[in-house]
Amino acid sequence: MALDDVADRLIRITSVLRKANVPYALVGGQAVALWVATRDPAAVRTTKDIDILLRREDLGPARSAALDVDMDYFETMGVGMFLERKNPNPRHGVHLVWAGELVRPNEALPAPGIEYRTVLPGGYDVVQLDSLISMKLTAFRDQDRVHLRDMIDIGLVNRELIANLPDALATRLKSLLDEAGR
Repeated sequence: MALDDVADRLIRITSVLRKANVPYALVGGQAVALWVATRDPAAVRTTKDIDILLRREDLGPARSAALDVDMDYFETMGVGMFLERKNPNPRHGVHLVWAGELVRPNEALPAPGIEYRTVLPGGYDVVQLDSLISMKLTAFRDQDRVHLRDMIDIGLVNRELIANLPDALATRLKSLLDEAGR
């Protein structure tokens, strides 16, 4: 049932943003799941939240659009999110990542610009694969390493990408590829 709620929330927010002509891109676990599904749907790992890349200047139109699907904008500890009116729980929110800005103050690279997106099967705007990989390598939390391993296992991520990464991220990717024997 919880997965149905996530799927419903994902469809509602992306549909209303598209209808309002607000450019967005899915990032985070939902983006990983959609990219993995392009190669091996059986390898998709579920995730309970939704992360969306937006330009900060599009927040006004995005807030108005979210109201149409009963979601209100909140900011908690510097993180913007859309929460369901009927159950305003941040764990179930649509978390916003600002295009071209640092996700966390200590990170070396900012989130990609909104122009680095593509449409995947299902009609979702998703951050381009190389940008998603860079985001995951930049954050490099446990969940990010799991997502990267999933993408390595199905061949979405390989050694060819190392040459295009800054040294710190290349080192991280190389260690994960070495660990996987790839």
